Amino acid sequence: MAFVDPEIIFDQSDIKRAVSTDKAPSAIGPYSQAVQAGEFLYVSGQIPVDPSTGEIPGDVSLQAKRSLENLKAIVEAGGYVMGDVVKTTVFAADIKDFAEINTVYAEYFPKDAPARSFVAVKDLPKGVQVEIEAVAWHRR
Repeated sequence: MAFVDPEIIFDQSDIKRAVSTDKAPSAIGPYSQAVQAGEFLYVSGQIPVDPSTGEIPGDVSLQAKRSLENLKAIVEAGGYVMGDVVKTTVFAADIKDFAEINTVYAEYFPKDAPARSFVAVKDLPKGVQVEIEAVAWHRR
């Protein structure tokens, strides 16, 4: 049975806070780039938009790299590192791109890779070929 001490008062910022950085593209809808909840950081799906130019690379390998760079920037803005990522979901517009995306992905998670889902979808925002979201964790 759980016990909650009524004398302990939590500040909302201890429980949940939005995380953002200008080193990744701004959210294109009513959501945060990431939300830290306790020891977890939930990073919204990152598409391959260069935050400084707004450009999207044409090649799927370059799109995977840009998406992961955006993800990394947000993870770091939250005070985490890529080694703290425990789960990712990769969305691809074509399952045939699995090998190319996987090759780039492995560069960002060379050791103790996080759990991952790889999902082929019909369409992605702005017509991109890949989007990647993540959950990171570390003990405070």
